Amino acid sequence: MVDVVDRLRAALGDRVDTTPDALAAARADKSGHAAPGLPLAVVNAASVDDVQQTMRIATETRTPVVARGAATGLAGGANAGEGEIALSLRAMDRILGVRPDDLLAVVEPGILNADLNTALAEHGLWWAPDPASRAISTVGGNIATGAGGLLCAKYGVVRDAVLGVDLVLADGRLLHLGHRTVKGVTGLDLTSLVIGSEGTLGVVVGATLKLRRLVPGQVCTIAATFADVRAAAVASAAVTASGAQPAIMELMDAHSLAAVHALLELDPPTPGAAQLTIQTDGPAAVAEADAIAEVLRASGGTVALSHDREEGERLLTIRRMMHPAMESLGTALIEDVSVPRSMLPAMFDEIARVERDHGVTIPTVAHAGDGNLHPNFIFEAEPDEHGIVEAPDHIWDAADDLFRAALRLGGTLTGEHGVGVLKRRWLADELGDDQWELQRQIKAVFDPLGILNPGKVFAR
Repeated sequence: MVDVVDRLRAALGDRVDTTPDALAAARADKSGHAAPGLPLAVVNAASVDDVQQTMRIATETRTPVVARGAATGLAGGANAGEGEIALSLRAMDRILGVRPDDLLAVVEPGILNADLNTALAEHGLWWAPDPASRAISTVGGNIATGAGGLLCAKYGVVRDAVLGVDLVLADGRLLHLGHRTVKGVTGLDLTSLVIGSEGTLGVVVGATLKLRRLVPGQVCTIAATFADVRAAAVASAAVTASGAQPAIMELMDAHSLAAVHALLELDPPTPGAAQLTIQTDGPAAVAEADAIAEVLRASGGTVALSHDREEGERLLTIRRMMHPAMESLGTALIEDVSVPRSMLPAMFDEIARVERDHGVTIPTVAHAGDGNLHPNFIFEAEPDEHGIVEAPDHIWDAADDLFRAALRLGGTLTGEHGVGVLKRRWLADELGDDQWELQRQIKAVFDPLGILNPGKVFAR
């Protein structure tokens, strides 16, 4: 194994980092999970050629490789452990081209969402995917996990906003997948296959992104409080059923709302109260907001409506501060399930049942516009020598109960975080044995030696 590091150093020089701090950091992401052992090295790729050379050496030496971005993932999907190479794409953060007339941009994978949109704004453009971690998450990581965010009910998820990817295969070959045209149906859609594949099929080294014009008109924001979370979920379903199309519709239960208010030193909310935060945009924003406000009032909500953009961003800050607020309560296993939007009230009933049956607290927020929920399992445990805290068995028992409830309601195990390590044991339960095996066979075509992100997604 020492020979692997020597070969990497000979090819890539000081871009190969074997310092203890770098190796320890590569074990973990924001999920709280850490891979066992330390990786052999961290390769800080600065170019496509760096990635290709790394993969050629990995193939020749049969060494596993884990591609990483900003390590903001929540499923353990980019954690590198014993005997593996951690391949960091974070330094590959350039915008290679913007074509306003064609509404596209070509970027490297390490660029942050927020930095990309700051640069695109100068052209009157934006890239729609808007995860809550947009200030710290990379475009490449978004593509790897198939990320979503606050805006996806109206503007779609990452899969809807990527025209093509440049992919380095396990043996170092470079593929250019997809198109720079609006339409393109030549052959199989390998771009869509790569999106959400979590580094198991290849290493994304570039992306052609589908852009939008900045939305003209006003932005209106509604904050509506309800007596409990079920009432708020029923109201969100009523908004969807009304035909309204808000840009954002976020639901916070009483636990999460109280935690954020405490963190931001705001007046405490009414005990037990839940909140919907809804935003409309575009030329019809005012009329849509007025109509939605009436639906919420008819559903029992106390409604405040603002036409001020800055006030709207302040209200959304409460939602975006969810993760820091959870950290203030203890260690959080941050989970991610989706159900049909009409099933949101039933899913919140199931969460309350899991809390009662397992004696746990599960603060939950939801992208109510698309049925994606983020239950947070709060627990106390001692960190290991690297500061990593693993969830205890009773928390996983509660999570298992909750995941199976989502599946019973016609939902899915993950809407945007991905499978990684944390969800792999339930994957076959959702897919069925035949589809699970077929997907493993597809991975083997791309990665016959099994060196790309081994132990993630398809391992039972």
